[in-house]
Amino acid sequence: MAVVYPFRGLRYDPSLVGDLSNVVTQPYDRIGPDEERAYLARSPYSYVRLIGTKSPPPDEADYARRAELLRAWIRDGILVHDEEPGIYLYRQRFRMSLDPHPSLGDRKPEAVLTRQGLIALLDLAQSGAKAHEHTLRGPKEDRLKLLRATEAHLEHIFLLYRDPARTATAVAEGAIAGRPPDLTARDDFGNIHDLWYIADPDTVRTIQGAFVPLELYIADGHHRFETARAFMRECGAKGWRPKSPQSFTALPVTLVNVEEPGCVIRPTPRVVHSLPAFSPQAFLKEAGREFAVAPVGSLAEAKAALAAAQGARHTFILYAEGKFWSLTLRDESRLDHLIPGDHPPAWKRLDVAILHKAILDPLLGIDDEALARQANVDYAHTAEEAIALVDAGRGQAAFLLNPTRVEDVLTIADLGVSMPQKSTDFYPKLLSGLVAMTMEIEKP
Repeated sequence: MAVVYPFRGLRYDPSLVGDLSNVVTQPYDRIGPDEERAYLARSPYSYVRLIGTKSPPPDEADYARRAELLRAWIRDGILVHDEEPGIYLYRQRFRMSLDPHPSLGDRKPEAVLTRQGLIALLDLAQSGAKAHEHTLRGPKEDRLKLLRATEAHLEHIFLLYRDPARTATAVAEGAIAGRPPDLTARDDFGNIHDLWYIADPDTVRTIQGAFVPLELYIADGHHRFETARAFMRECGAKGWRPKSPQSFTALPVTLVNVEEPGCVIRPTPRVVHSLPAFSPQAFLKEAGREFAVAPVGSLAEAKAALAAAQGARHTFILYAEGKFWSLTLRDESRLDHLIPGDHPPAWKRLDVAILHKAILDPLLGIDDEALARQANVDYAHTAEEAIALVDAGRGQAAFLLNPTRVEDVLTIADLGVSMPQKSTDFYPKLLSGLVAMTMEIEKP
């Protein structure tokens, strides 16, 4: 059951801040020191000043300073609440190579994809969302401190649902037909983000009704989802009460139908480093017991091998010492032997699970604890980035793999288990700074 509400979103006033592309950001957990410096240089109103970065601030007083800045921007009209509660149609337009492993040097055809979502408040007390990731204490503590200070949800999380009829989306599309977007921004990667505000009560009620029977799944934002629920319990324990649905009992979410053609996941290459001793030849000899090993002539050939295997075979690419090799599982019936334990069969068939449990752990000694600490593995966004890290001496080897399929995410979530770390990279990310929600709370 999914109970959603309209809300009075908090949005930038472009007449005061200028081009929204200069103030919006990637989600906080995608912002490192370099990104933060770039955002701060673009505008004094950059949203990074409110949400922070993936590194918690060394001074806890920083949370209070961000809350005061939020209040000042609202007071000065930099951020303005919409007059009536509404739901927002969020459309992302982006380019993606038809090759699932695009190379900057290749001339592969590109598709212009569109992903649409509806931004609304999810009632945390009446609604659930199935997860597929483990969460870590540090990020949850950081976000909880920010929630306490600001009493606002400054970012929205990314939820999936399945509706082949596209009921809610079709209603929203009808409501905005012929209207230009209320705001537009371009992100750091050239993707276009458009937002429409829909406040018509009949339209909103129809959209709300369409979600009631649906199951929801977390795509991105596991830490923020758990943090929002923790904050709700904390507020209840204090005797606080919501003045409206727009309070600590709700969370702004972007709801995306998996039937949308732009609902895609990118692969996340692994870069192995800091092993006491690593020999590609010795590794390949050991891997050859369960995997068919073959030399690959180039990155383009490596990508072609992965693309050919997608959905049919479990194939991985090793890059080390300037050379490529493919590793293809010989016999899927061996997975119960290679991946012991009570993991469901669907989990064992995930490429990322096979990489972690049948390659990294037994052959290189990189177990779950080492992965959690990132003691021997870093994660790259692209094959090119992974290879560059190895060539620069910042890694001993790179492993390339196929992306997790969206249907596998839902299957694993339905089973109530978690995927291995860094199994999904939904692209593009939801922009932060498009619309936020401040809480209306009655305090005794």
